[in-house]
Amino acid sequence: MLCKIIKLNINGSTHETAIREYDVLLDVVRENLNLTGTKRGCDMGTCGCCNVLIDGRARLSCLTMAMECIGKKIVTIEGLKSPIVHPLQRAFAESGGSQCGFCTQGFIMTAKALLDENPDPKREEIEEAISGNMCRCTGYIKIVDAIENVAKLQKNGKGSN
Repeated sequence: MLCKIIKLNINGSTHETAIREYDVLLDVVRENLNLTGTKRGCDMGTCGCCNVLIDGRARLSCLTMAMECIGKKIVTIEGLKSPIVHPLQRAFAESGGSQCGFCTQGFIMTAKALLDENPDPKREEIEEAISGNMCRCTGYIKIVDAIENVAKLQKNGKGSN
């Protein structure tokens, strides 16, 4: 197997790693860089567990070729700090938006992309934004509540994104 050494900008740092041309970003992040917060769910792009931000947009890392990410800014769940816990992480914990926690990072990354683009979304817009994420535990109401609460806090200047 031929490997190529590439540089990726992940969580604000440059990482040099060897990849095969068919490696997906999920494998590179988890296996090569040991950033295991991004979860492997379905491997088909239907659950959203593996969402990361690429140039500010939520992307499924299980369907994104690592080679496509050269020169792009990638943020994983490990890259969210404000200064210790991101407001979305806190809101999910406080509202009960995560139960088993397996899907939580995918929802948080999707929500971050949404709030960065639209800091004051309507509830329906939140529901639409997370429609590509699957949770088997919560029923989604508490997840939407958590995202809505962070949007309100940010609007009132009490939360940082």
